[in-house]
Amino acid sequence: MLLLTALSAGAQSYRIKGYVYDSSRNYPMEMVSVISTSGHGTVTNGEGYYEIEVTERDSIWFSYLNKSTVKFPVLKIGNPMQFDISLQVNVPVLKEVKVLPRNYRQDSLMNRQDYAKIFNYQRPKLKTVTPTMGAGVGFDLDEIINMFRFKRNKSMLAFQQRLLIQEQDKYVDFRFNKALVRRLTMLDGAELDSFMRVYRPSHFFTKTAGDYDFRLYIKQALYRFKRGLPPEAWIKEEEPEEE
Repeated sequence: MLLLTALSAGAQSYRIKGYVYDSSRNYPMEMVSVISTSGHGTVTNGEGYYEIEVTERDSIWFSYLNKSTVKFPVLKIGNPMQFDISLQVNVPVLKEVKVLPRNYRQDSLMNRQDYAKIFNYQRPKLKTVTPTMGAGVGFDLDEIINMFRFKRNKSMLAFQQRLLIQEQDKYVDFRFNKALVRRLTMLDGAELDSFMRVYRPSHFFTKTAGDYDFRLYIKQALYRFKRGLPPEAWIKEEEPEEE
């Protein structure tokens, strides 16, 4: 029996779960798009697993490398808690190769640790101190001295800004990488390089977009790329600076 969850206006919502495999049913398929006719979508994870919320009037279908399956009406799915499917894709099996890729999160944490003094730097301000020997409240002498070290303060702030921009660029590189873009667009060589340069998203979008929306952007950008259209302006907009 289909699981019911509450949905606005009294409509019934169902959650379909399952795994996507290759044609041999031995190997899970990662980053397969799972889409419903009501507009919901998701992608399979590294184990080929997916979950998608639908209504009883929906149908779902699977898409991989721009090739889609037939649509499956929700009411005809026998077991929505285990709706597994295999795609007509062969996964070549190689001998085990151990690869130790660079880990963005570990690199970022190490960078933050190495440059902790810079990342944590704040422009000096007057601070009051209360002496322990009963004297009156006064100003922190070290902070007063630091306020007049203009050259040092300017240099520290500039270095901090460079490190922040560098960290943001590396995060965009981490998500908007050639392996992912090549897989979703089938571009290669000079075309891939041009696409990566022209349609590179902003850090703000990269940071806030979920996996499905991020991959959807790449596919929409491919549509514009093939027609010689520039990227949409909003994708280049950065996060507003805090005052």
